[in-house]
Amino acid sequence: MNSLKTPLRKAIGVFLVLCAVAFVTPAGAQDRNPDGSVNPNASAVSEQKLLQELNRIQGRVTIPDQKEGMLIQPAGREWREFHQVTLYWIGAIAIVGMLALLVVFYLARGMIKIQNGRSGRTVVRFNSFERFVHWLTAACFIVLAVSGLNITFGKALLLPVMGEAAFAGWSQWGKYAHNYLSFPFTIGVVLIFLIWIGGNIPNRVDIEWLKRGGGIFGDDHPPAYRFNAGQKMIYWIVVLGGAAVAISGYILMFPFYGGLTISGMQTAQIVHSIVGVLFIAAMLAHIYIGSIGMEGAFEAMGSGEVDVNWAKQHHALWLEEENRRVTGGATPHATPAE
Repeated sequence: MNSLKTPLRKAIGVFLVLCAVAFVTPAGAQDRNPDGSVNPNASAVSEQKLLQELNRIQGRVTIPDQKEGMLIQPAGREWREFHQVTLYWIGAIAIVGMLALLVVFYLARGMIKIQNGRSGRTVVRFNSFERFVHWLTAACFIVLAVSGLNITFGKALLLPVMGEAAFAGWSQWGKYAHNYLSFPFTIGVVLIFLIWIGGNIPNRVDIEWLKRGGGIFGDDHPPAYRFNAGQKMIYWIVVLGGAAVAISGYILMFPFYGGLTISGMQTAQIVHSIVGVLFIAAMLAHIYIGSIGMEGAFEAMGSGEVDVNWAKQHHALWLEEENRRVTGGATPHATPAE
């Protein structure tokens, strides 16, 4: 009996091998050229197949962070092009263009003088709390602007001058300052919104002020309430622009919270950078008018008091309102200028 089993087993084994060869040979034949040579590209993925998977080239991972399964993120190429090329042009045109415009304007117009000269009397324009909020926000903004511009332009402009070691230290401390000063800056923007919202609602007086050029050109100085149309535009730029850079900035500081994806982070960075450079350009105009552009303007946020003739020239309606608050129509809080 055992002598029969051995030949039978061999026969069954040979049969199975032949079946396997019969099934495998057609598949293997697909990897060969008509002349019988091996085709190395037979099992390769075609370019068209890869293009079809362009927006979702990713693998599977078993670790908790599923984002690590992303092998290629094609939108990153567009983001890199924006960050390394497009943003340079936007920033240069906005900031350098604004500086050039202000220089030309100053050379053509000069400082806007108080037409009737100083009266020797002053009136309170901003109290100490308002000035504190303004300077808190302004100081934080300056540091944020410089450190933020360093991220975009520092490598091209400062690295060749400072050297690698100094530039690395400068950038590191700039990043710390940018992160931590964002919190008092945000608080300042919120306070600015709350304490001055009542005087910054647009009205018909603003339309007339704009039609007459706001006193920027010539000697015409249209009346205005506490804030004219130009100051109201700055107010809303600070409030809306500050909110945009704060929200997008905190998204970048605390990445991927709330289910944000890589593309969401890239969008936040684009918003943060574009609004940031436009914000800086607008504040350059604000700084110009509040300093060398207009005589007596800095005193409003310096000592908090402005000359009465300055108030009559630039904010006549506001001065009239202040006069009505006291009996007899005397100028409120008017004191001899020291």
